Amino acid sequence: MFSQPRQIKKYRRKGRNFIAVNKIKPEQWHISNSEAKEALKTKGYKIKQIKKIHCLKHQVCISYWDAAGNICSSFFSYRIFGRWQQEVEKLIYTCQTLKEWTKVNYVMKHELAYYNYPSKIEDALRAALENRLHVLKVTLEQAVYQNFY
Repeated sequence: MFSQPRQIKKYRRKGRNFIAVNKIKPEQWHISNSEAKEALKTKGYKIKQIKKIHCLKHQVCISYWDAAGNICSSFFSYRIFGRWQQEVEKLIYTCQTLKEWTKVNYVMKHELAYYNYPSKIEDALRAALENRLHVLKVTLEQAVYQNFY
């Protein structure tokens, strides 16, 4: 009798983040209570104690007691953790060629456009990308120069 509302599909590029392309596997991280508490405090949550942490493929479920003593539970992106920044920087600095760097840069542009990164982390990742590009260009120039002479 009642018709169901029509579902609208939003355009979203599939496989364009570091988890989907299997570059970073945060579900294998063992996030400690102190690490989770620190990340949530930087997001502005008033945490008394962490109750439970459950890692999923694209997000983490954290149950905690807030300052008022209520039990709260929510899903959070792995991007709020400091370890995420370390893993992305490791990916950037392990690029050996400009082609590899270009692939990482492409995914990084999508990440920064689609996900809300804290400005401090975003600036650090952009700087790491620029630094690595500069290093790769210099090494390429040196290799060409050495082969020329």
